[in-house]
Amino acid sequence: MDPRIREHASLLVHEALELEEGDDVVIKAPPVAEDLVVALHEAIGDVGANPVAQYTTRGGRAIRAYLRAHDGDFDTPDHEMALIEAADAHVHIRGHENVTEKSDVDPEQSSAWEQAQRPILNERLTDNWTLTQFPAPANAQLAEMSTEGYENFVWDAVNKDWDAQHELQEQMVEILDPADEVRIVSGDTTDVTMSVAGNVTINDTCTNNVPGGEVFTAPVPASVEGEVLFDKPLYHQGREVLGAYVKFEDGEVVEHSAEKNEEVLTGILETDDGARRLGELGIGMNRDIDRFTYNMLFDEKMGDTVHMALGRAYEANVGEGNEQNESAVHVDMIVDMSEDSYIEVDGEVVQRNGTFKFEDGFESEAE
Repeated sequence: MDPRIREHASLLVHEALELEEGDDVVIKAPPVAEDLVVALHEAIGDVGANPVAQYTTRGGRAIRAYLRAHDGDFDTPDHEMALIEAADAHVHIRGHENVTEKSDVDPEQSSAWEQAQRPILNERLTDNWTLTQFPAPANAQLAEMSTEGYENFVWDAVNKDWDAQHELQEQMVEILDPADEVRIVSGDTTDVTMSVAGNVTINDTCTNNVPGGEVFTAPVPASVEGEVLFDKPLYHQGREVLGAYVKFEDGEVVEHSAEKNEEVLTGILETDDGARRLGELGIGMNRDIDRFTYNMLFDEKMGDTVHMALGRAYEANVGEGNEQNESAVHVDMIVDMSEDSYIEVDGEVVQRNGTFKFEDGFESEAE
């Protein structure tokens, strides 16, 4: 076994989850990630916790077969809910043998299933959880990288100095956490404002997402105004969505379009009322993730990007007395901020063309 797999597993057990003796842990993973599952069992055994593994994922062959066979009237499965409720911690591992496995599943069918799964997801998010990636060959292919090159990319992003990354990101937390209003501008295609007043900014390094590398908060749902062109592709339900555009009025999407697979974007927005509102504003800050790979777990962390999620807001981001946007979906989409772009917080530009005000080169960018 590649020693970096054991390092990855140790990071998840000891730093991301901080497991203790007696903890009951549910591991959800694709078969292609068996080596990481084995390493996790070893690391979990070292601390005296209790693992159980589910070899299935939301985008695999089994779920495709189930969704294509089902009549579309989905119920929340009680036995799965019981497992989640009984667990103390959850590890969700991504990795694909075929990234387009669900491309022939009707988007409406997928959305209906997502709604039925929503209570299970909400329950999992109240527990100790982490999401990570195994460098599977299909993901390497999607990223247009060799298998070995993709393995190096993933483990370089995962197994790093997270204390130093935390210190870098904390500078942005100190700007965003007390803020009232954020404006995102990119070229002539994106100009959107939102209130974040009273909501909580989270410094994400090596806890829920592994790898981390972002600072994120929740917009006040009804405050979002303006338009956004997500100029990085979205890969959702086995389909590539290009040029996704949304326009917000009073916090809701009132217009939308896409250059490719617009019906996928439409399906997301029609999931429920909350899917037409923003649940997250995230700012990428991981400079070690330096290329787009069609994998949102990595792509949203790129240092020259922001991302916004349609749908569910994380409870941890929502301040006392503020509204939490509720939805069965949480779909991140990315705006490239490397050129002709800026982030403005309470009227002050804090990032210009991908350079933060606390980084070298910010002033020269302004000239």
